[in-house]
Amino acid sequence: MIIDKIENLKKYESVNPLFPKVVEFLQQNDLNKLETGKHEIVGKDLFVNIQMAKGKTPDEAVIETHDKMIDIQIPITAAETFGYTQRDQLPKAAYNAEKDITKIPDIAADSYVTCQPGMMAIFFPEDGHAPCIAGVPELKKAIFKVKA
Repeated sequence: MIIDKIENLKKYESVNPLFPKVVEFLQQNDLNKLETGKHEIVGKDLFVNIQMAKGKTPDEAVIETHDKMIDIQIPITAAETFGYTQRDQLPKAAYNAEKDITKIPDIAADSYVTCQPGMMAIFFPEDGHAPCIAGVPELKKAIFKVKA
């Protein structure tokens, strides 16, 4: 997991060969102005989902993991808190290969971190994360899905 300001994403370009494309996309697009929905950048290997997400309490948030993709999650309109638990500390659960997601409900995260607009949270396949914890009913956010 990486938590940082969006402007520092360039420092992490060497982490994944597609990260430079994310930096380029962010330089050329205003996330506030993008329509909700999926925006392909490099086919199925790199895209961004812009969504209006329902704010949840820590008890409502569900821990998830991904096998094939890295998430770069960016809150746009309000602060967002993420629960975090290392994947190897989570119980086994059913994997949905089509959506590349394993959901582990009814478990509290080990720790929590809050990102303000202008910040990002990067979750790798070994990171269990519970997104959308927010003190607002709805927040606009960007989720870049990057092939791991």
